[in-house]
Amino acid sequence: MIEEKTLVLIKPDGLIKSLTGNIISTLSETKLRIVAARVVSVSREFAQEHYSELNSSLIKKFGEEKGKQIFENVLDYIQGKFHTNRVLAMVYKGENAVQKVREIAGETNPEKASPISIRGKYGRINSQTQVMENVIHCSDSVESALREIGLWFKPEEVVE
Repeated sequence: MIEEKTLVLIKPDGLIKSLTGNIISTLSETKLRIVAARVVSVSREFAQEHYSELNSSLIKKFGEEKGKQIFENVLDYIQGKFHTNRVLAMVYKGENAVQKVREIAGETNPEKASPISIRGKYGRINSQTQVMENVIHCSDSVESALREIGLWFKPEEVVE
């Protein structure tokens, strides 16, 4: 059995809608353990670092101008400019943690997500900003999880 860690963020829209308990309860179905948690106010610089890989993929998908605008809206979203300026960051640990959390979270796009997934139940696409307000972030690979956990937590804050 290989244990992994994965980062989970309950985004500002999840907090403002009081979905924290529902999301954590749903994630408990994975039988993973929470080994770190904290509430964070996200700065623009931190948001840019967290989403550093997203900017180029948005430009490729939507073109320079629209891609940059969507990226700016994503940065505003995670900073809480549309809802509240808080994010709940957590690290889950256990067997196949990345895959288990991603399955229960659902597709990134809430319109394509299963209606029983977290994003399918609680997410939406904001028609004004075109931002996928999908209430939760979860690492998409073991490598991403290591990078993201290192951004959000100091090693001594992860209690194993």
